[in-house]
Order: sequence, then structure tokens, then C-alpha cells
Amino acid sequence: MSSTAGGTVWARGRLDGRRGNGQILFGRMYEDAAIECGAFRDGGRVFCIASAGCTATALAERHEVVAVDINPVQLDYAQERVAGRRARAGVAEHFMSLGRVFSPAVGWWPGRVREFLELDDPVAQGLYWRRHLDTRRFRAAVDGLMSLTALRAFYAEELLDFLPAHLGSVMRSRMARCFARHPNRTNPYARGLLTGELPGRIAPPPGPKIRWELADAASFLEAEPRGSFDGFALSNILDGADASYRRRLDSAVIRAARPGAVFVRRSFREPPVNSPDNHAADDRSMLWGMVEIAAVASLTCIDGECR
Repeated sequence: MSSTAGGTVWARGRLDGRRGNGQILFGRMYEDAAIECGAFRDGGRVFCIASAGCTATALAERHEVVAVDINPVQLDYAQERVAGRRARAGVAEHFMSLGRVFSPAVGWWPGRVREFLELDDPVAQGLYWRRHLDTRRFRAAVDGLMSLTALRAFYAEELLDFLPAHLGSVMRSRMARCFARHPNRTNPYARGLLTGELPGRIAPPPGPKIRWELADAASFLEAEPRGSFDGFALSNILDGADASYRRRLDSAVIRAARPGAVFVRRSFREPPVNSPDNHAADDRSMLWGMVEIAAVASLTCIDGECR
């Protein structure tokens, strides 16, 4: 497991595990910010992973936001977007674009995809998906692209060892779940995933300016005064983290939380059976196995750090 600063693979600023300069990893966020906006009480102070700036900007309409990222290139990019710059493709977008090269070969003609994205009835969407898009050739292509052999060319081992077996089948199932639940026409995440379309310029938030910080999440929270935050938007930074960092981050969140604070964290992992706090089906971005929404008070006290 990674021994980089912060105990996570994210400290390298790269997804491939190779040495070199940091990169823009995500040109957009594949996280439905409506989840966080609905989870946190209005007017609170929220800690947020900066990433591409999408969630921080959405939260800033009703919250005081502190956006933190360990990757200086990604943090600069997020600030540029909030300042009015257009979105640019990052490493994740370049990887997904490889699959779209073969779209016509698997029956995903542009007109067919556009027709699907204009649907607004989940029942009709499910039927269209099964009849026209979830083809045998598509399933074979996704299984190949999502195989460990293919993924190792782009992603570090720390970002692979927690993934579910038969990832291609799992991801197709998550897509089908989304299409059967959320109208495509009003789902920008579906359009972005299927076409590669990047979002337009971000409108500056009307509320207080976002405070941007270059830091490891746990280190930053450990340095903040106790009881500083009402909400924690943690993205999926624990994907690719070792066990000691998981314990450290939980402890830091407990320490920095105000009474009644809530956290949201995501993971590509498959959820445990009977997980009442998992809201992955509500996330229109469709990629996640877990979207956990829970009170910080539900976290186990760690190393003596209890509220």
C-alpha cells in the first residue's frame, strides 16, 4: 500500500503511480452535488474535497465552504474554473474517451445515444437501454476495458486492489440502475459519461467566496480548531488509502465536527449487505457502489479522539 505523504495515492497527483509532475486528474466531478446539498443543513460551514470545483461551487450557494486538495495542479484548475475558465479534459476523461472510439463498433451510433439522452421516462429508458445499448458487443468491450490488465496501464495498484470482481458487469449494473431511476434529459452526468461532453463555465457562487487550501485532508482537519465544521464532503479519498490513514481521517473528522455534523463519502467498492446509509442509487452520476450519508457521531472514536 502507498507510503506517500498523507497515506493515500492521491498525494502523488497522478493516477498511474509513476513518477512525474502532478496532473489534472478530473476535468469534471463524477459526483452528484445534489447529494451533498441535500445532506447538509443550510448556512453551515462545510469541508469539501476540491477536485474539479463542482461540488464546492454548488455548496457555496448556501454554505461557507473550505475546499481542500492535496494535488496543487488539481487545486489550481478548480480555482480557474470557479473564476470563469472552461472545463478541460483530465486524465480520467482521456481514459474514458478511449472507450468511445469504439462506440459505433458496439452499436452506439451518435444518433442513437442522443435519442436515448433525450428520454425523460425511466421506464422507457430501461427498455431502450436493454434493446439498443446494452448489446453483447458493448458488454464484451466494457469487460475488456474494465479488466485489471487494461486498468493497470492507467491506474496505480492502490486504485485497483479494492475494486469489485467482474468490474465491467458491476459498472453496467450501476448504469442500468441509474437509467431506470433518473430522467436522462435532466441528468448532466449521464450526458457527460455517454458523450464526453464537459460542463460549461461555472457561475461564481453568490455567497461567500470559497476558501481554497492546498493540504492533505486529515492534516488540515487536525490543524483546525475543534468543532469547526457542520458538514464534510469527502469524495472518495479513502479509495486508495491505507488502513492507518482511514483511522486518522475518521479521528480528524470527529475532532473537527460540530454537534449534529454530517459527512458524505463515496467509494467504488461494492456496499456491504444491508447498508442503510448507502444512497448510491440516488446519485445521478451512476458510478458509485457506496454513497454514504451519516452523522459524524456514528463514527467510531479512534485513538482517544471522541466528541
